[in-house]
Amino acid sequence: MVLRIVLGAVYTAMAIGQLASFPSMPAILSAYGLVTGGAATALAVALIGGELVCGIWFLARPRSKDLAPVWVYTGVSVVWTGLAVQAYARGLSVANCGCFGVYLTQRLSWFVLLQDALTLLYAAVLIRSARRVPAPSHDRKEASRGVRIP
Repeated sequence: MVLRIVLGAVYTAMAIGQLASFPSMPAILSAYGLVTGGAATALAVALIGGELVCGIWFLARPRSKDLAPVWVYTGVSVVWTGLAVQAYARGLSVANCGCFGVYLTQRLSWFVLLQDALTLLYAAVLIRSARRVPAPSHDRKEASRGVRIP
């Protein structure tokens, strides 16, 4: 639950920062060398939308075991990580990773890659915890007494 609240706050803040600097987002994403123009704008809309969906959902329902916001979070994390890894591997100079739009800027470096790796690790933790559904308490109690439950 704490992880969902923290990630919800971070991803909502990311989306707000990107929305506040939306005119700059296509150029920021173009610096990664994969998309430009309309494709960069569409990618910005998709990333911001995904961050808002999972961020607000995690904050509003931190105890939820729903997989939908987890998959949205995972998708957004995979896209950001993919952008960063390929740009870093190609030696591109990205002055602003764009995580918070034009706010809290940081250049693409090994530290950003580490942050992205952590988001993927958190995604795996969230998927695992959301998929693990405990049996109802009466079933566990009956099973512990050797009673077979149909």
